[in-house]
Amino acid sequence: MCIILLALDVHPEYKLILLSNRDEFYNRPTAPLAFWDDFPDLLAGRDLKAGGTWLGVTLGGRIGALTNFRDPATRKERAPSRGNLLKRFLTGKESASAFLQNLQEKASRYNGFNLLIGDLEKIFWYSNRGRGAVRLKPGIYGLSNHLLDTPWPKVTWGKEALKQALHRPRSPEPSSLLEILHSRRIPDDELLPDTGVGIEWERLLAPIFVVSPKYGTRASSILLIDRKHRGIFWEESFGSDGKPLGTHRYTFQLMKSKIRR
Repeated sequence: MCIILLALDVHPEYKLILLSNRDEFYNRPTAPLAFWDDFPDLLAGRDLKAGGTWLGVTLGGRIGALTNFRDPATRKERAPSRGNLLKRFLTGKESASAFLQNLQEKASRYNGFNLLIGDLEKIFWYSNRGRGAVRLKPGIYGLSNHLLDTPWPKVTWGKEALKQALHRPRSPEPSSLLEILHSRRIPDDELLPDTGVGIEWERLLAPIFVVSPKYGTRASSILLIDRKHRGIFWEESFGSDGKPLGTHRYTFQLMKSKIRR
């Protein structure tokens, strides 16, 4: 399904570097990366079926990303939208820690999910399949459709590729970081997880970039925020053949007066 690679406070120029692939069925209606008409300081793609999002940033400094936790045996058919959880945080005023504390009381209503939420000072990871919220220390992290840093091949490969990219003499560019998200490398069967979807689906979902006629990587995104609170957000969208449909690019300045210190 999806993957998020995060470098938090490890690069001299960038406070936050986030890479993300959103994998989804191609028939699910989606709006590309843009500032939302109803929340003008929110920059995110939008799920037009349920109204939520999977990755976004606000000009006030709120940051969030979401993946599903793959566990078909416990799936609830009428569970509320997980994307709306992220939308609620990004458009709200609660701190990340308060939001997650309140969420834990009702998290079991949702199908499995992972949230990465916070601001430029604090980023938290929380899963309703985990053991509570965790504040992330500086480092490089990987998240797919299990718990944080679960060593699935795509997560391990992605973290190593990001680490190598950040050690190059040049500052990382969105175009070069996108190459990490475009990897279609397939691991050997013995390295695949068993998440209850069968070997054929495990193989299909194993690469960082997923391609199939009905389901695959719909968008690759790069979010960079430097130490002067300047942001770069790129989103490249793809069709069912895995070929690019277009790229949306935004640069912006976070409003320092709204960033909690």
